[in-house]
Amino acid sequence: MQQDRYRLSTIDGWALRILKTFPARSGIAPAHLDLEDARRDYPVIKTAIAHFLSGRHIDEVLSASYSRVIVDEYQDCDPDQHSVVCHLATILPTVILGDPMQEIFNWRGHHPNWDADVLGTFPLVAELTRPWRWENAGAHELGTWLLEARRTLKAGDRIDLLTAPDDVDWVHLDGTNDQEKQRLACLTRSPQAGGEVLIMTGGTQKGLQRRLAKQTPGAVTVEAVDLTDVTDFASEIDLVAPGNLEAALDFAFAVMTGIDRQSIALRATTIAADRNRTPPEAHELAAIKYREVGDAESLIALFDALEATQGTRTFRPEILRTCIKALRSSGPDVGFLDAAKRIREQQRILGRLLPKKAVGSPLLLKGLEGDVAVILDASDFDRNALKNRKNLYVAMTRGSRKLVVCSSTHLLG
Repeated sequence: MQQDRYRLSTIDGWALRILKTFPARSGIAPAHLDLEDARRDYPVIKTAIAHFLSGRHIDEVLSASYSRVIVDEYQDCDPDQHSVVCHLATILPTVILGDPMQEIFNWRGHHPNWDADVLGTFPLVAELTRPWRWENAGAHELGTWLLEARRTLKAGDRIDLLTAPDDVDWVHLDGTNDQEKQRLACLTRSPQAGGEVLIMTGGTQKGLQRRLAKQTPGAVTVEAVDLTDVTDFASEIDLVAPGNLEAALDFAFAVMTGIDRQSIALRATTIAADRNRTPPEAHELAAIKYREVGDAESLIALFDALEATQGTRTFRPEILRTCIKALRSSGPDVGFLDAAKRIREQQRILGRLLPKKAVGSPLLLKGLEGDVAVILDASDFDRNALKNRKNLYVAMTRGSRKLVVCSSTHLLG
């Protein structure tokens, strides 16, 4: 389909655009449309768009603007989003796509009941029963086994890794050197040259994910779309002299390996005072200049110099690249924080590129497809048994050629 024949957006992104077009009629407080605090503003936006549409103020505008609606990943819709789509379905032909076994975005509240609310409004017309992705990858047995695993988990039963095909490896966590076993699992390579490996832990284990990315050669983290680390840093930096070197080094430490914050700050002070006995290195000179100047250009130069330092590797590149992009976009008319927020909203729509070796949670990696999926603890995604089964299923289906599962038992679910 030609790109000018469709509009691709998230439901929330579309809602924001509609509310900005009709701010007075929608009745939403203008401050929420600026997304100063995304976690606070988006719930208000979702409630406002559902209420606004229910008044049928723009039904004719919508029917004149679109010919149909297609909503993917419908199992992740919350009640307000479901209300929006249901309303659109009264105006336009509407098709929804989804899988209730992949419903893992419901930690903030209950979602519409799939059988009663969703299928009651959108009757089932087709169901995919052939594992095309695995067949296309030459892993027919793995795809067939995963289909059966889905049926088993959906029924509340347990799957047996001992009956899995050769493309599934079980790493037994028996309490003996479990961390070393998990570390070695992270080193799993794709059967195909250049193939992607996705490594998954529980969603709340951010520290573990970052530690694994630091320790695993070539691994990087996959970040949440709200990019809180970038906006928090941008709110702390004023881009005026003197530069906040301590905050800049803290940020660099959070995204790169090999950053000795205290040593760099101390050397910068010593060199600036002309008391150094050894010649300054490039990153130390960059630190001095940033502290003296404090502008966006000198901060970017500091990050570039730190990245180029021997023994340093960026394991959270999405955070660093977004930060640098925001710094370059900032200026007299657009502050660093505003630039960061604009880029964040753009990336919500554009999506992300898949690195060759990614570390994250099923929530962060959902929708991404690699050659290999590595699960570091199959029982540790969620304390709720049903939610754990759904997270497990999402994690197991991220790899099209190979699956590695670390667990204390061969029976999962």
